[in-house]
Amino acid sequence: MPNWGGGAKCGACEKTVYHAEEIQCNGRSFHKTCFLCMACRKALDSTTVAAHESEIYCKTCYGRKYGPKGIGFGQGAGCLSTDTGDHLGLNLQQGSPKSARPSTPTNPSKFAKMMVDVDKCPRCGKSVYAAEKIMGGGKPWHKTCFRCAICGKSLESTNVTDKDGELYCKVCYAKNFGPKGIGFGGFTQVEKKE
Repeated sequence: MPNWGGGAKCGACEKTVYHAEEIQCNGRSFHKTCFLCMACRKALDSTTVAAHESEIYCKTCYGRKYGPKGIGFGQGAGCLSTDTGDHLGLNLQQGSPKSARPSTPTNPSKFAKMMVDVDKCPRCGKSVYAAEKIMGGGKPWHKTCFRCAICGKSLESTNVTDKDGELYCKVCYAKNFGPKGIGFGGFTQVEKKE
């Protein structure tokens, strides 16, 4: 049937989409008001859309429905996401998570590399992932552990010094490890010899 007097049909409502109100995604046209996530109904744009075949989702719902599942996959590093997406109308895998995952990794070298290459924070001894890593003294630190060992002040690249694998602010370093005597950090008198 010919398409008289208008543009393409909207991928969501099937009504005619005119050029002034058209958004294209994955070769399909949508009204600006119809360009919504199919699960949570959040408004989408070119930076937040994730398409799967003829369906469009926000990146969060797309990840819940089609992304990896299990420990470490979720909203942040080291996160266990127990959100199944049921409140969004997503029908995810049913059954126990063990039966859905293969018993051995599909690419053992990649899996082993991922588990071995995680650095440990010198302050707390826990794993430091890329999203929370700050380098200081040649070692990776958590952002929250990147503090002076004496006063606890949060450090930056402009005020950090290191000694024997520990971090200090410049003031604490000068007081504890700097030169002593007149004009050097805290001492105002020189002892007289009798």
